[in-house]
Amino acid sequence: MAALWRGCGRLLARRPGAAQALTAGALMGAGDVIAQQLVEQRGLHGHHCPRTLKMMAIGFCFVGPVVGSWYRILDWLIPGNTKVVVVKKVILDQDYMDALVTNYCIWPPVQIANFYFVPLQHRLAVVQCVAIVWNCYLSWKANRM
Repeated sequence: MAALWRGCGRLLARRPGAAQALTAGALMGAGDVIAQQLVEQRGLHGHHCPRTLKMMAIGFCFVGPVVGSWYRILDWLIPGNTKVVVVKKVILDQDYMDALVTNYCIWPPVQIANFYFVPLQHRLAVVQCVAIVWNCYLSWKANRM
């Protein structure tokens, strides 16, 4: 596990965009697998692989690059991690109306901790780890039969 963590750290240092895209894709795929196996209880034979691949592709191609870039922009616009700076970043980060309404009790506390304690290169991974439950919910909601 320690070797895996060091390898991820090296990849983040050398190719942060690629590492963030891989992390987001893998975690979104994991959210879909959890939705299919634990929430929907499809079983291995009923697992819909194209659906999991679609969720992973969204993570690889959209969430990782876009959200990772957004965090870099926030850090550039508002450098630092004092309490005032963190509040400013959280307010700017909550500029998506549906996310604000739907996730208001989850994301501000997560982002306060994320912007205050977590180094820039690890922020996307933290959000994606928390979002694994959200991704599971989204996958289930979008694919209800």
